Amino acid sequence: MKIVVGLGNPGREYENTPHNVGFEAIEAIARRIDVSLRRGFRFRARTATARWEDEDLLLVKPLTFMNLSGFAVAGLMRYRKVQPVDLVVVLDDVNLELGRIRVRSKGSSGGHKGLESIIQETGDSGFPRIRIGVGRAGENGSLVEHVLTPFAPDTRPVVQRGIDRAVEAVFVMLRSGVEDAMNKFNGPVTDGAGPERGSEGTV
Repeated sequence: MKIVVGLGNPGREYENTPHNVGFEAIEAIARRIDVSLRRGFRFRARTATARWEDEDLLLVKPLTFMNLSGFAVAGLMRYRKVQPVDLVVVLDDVNLELGRIRVRSKGSSGGHKGLESIIQETGDSGFPRIRIGVGRAGENGSLVEHVLTPFAPDTRPVVQRGIDRAVEAVFVMLRSGVEDAMNKFNGPVTDGAGPERGSEGTV
């Protein structure tokens, strides 16, 4: 089984914010494979199970709020007996230009509180992750305010491009592995926007 987790905050007030692009990616994957995410009683998460190309999938949106994401994820991994290598996490990254994505096979949290919580609760950082660029606040802006403020309407198409690319990267990763996904999505993009840039750091 593979577990695909999208990070975000529950509640309507957090919809369409940079911190919730991971949730949006999971919702898009669920639509693609025609499953519905449902609230579970055992774990604080909305989940959906599916069979895709001979692979059992568990889609997860933790409902613990971002900074405690690891409690839901680690609990589900133990219950399903899933190893870190079979976990995929989709999250936001303020150090990537808006709409860009970056695929990694493992690494540190880079300061992202949700990713940090997962690493802490699982005791392992050796799981793939897909970062979606949400840009950075202005020079005098607060990062916390930036990631919790809804996207401006004129930026939404660029945001959606990043989410769509992240979804495609998940399917490539599931079908042919993280290395193939890295090769396809970490290089130059086809829309003329140039190569991927950024680092592991975010909030």
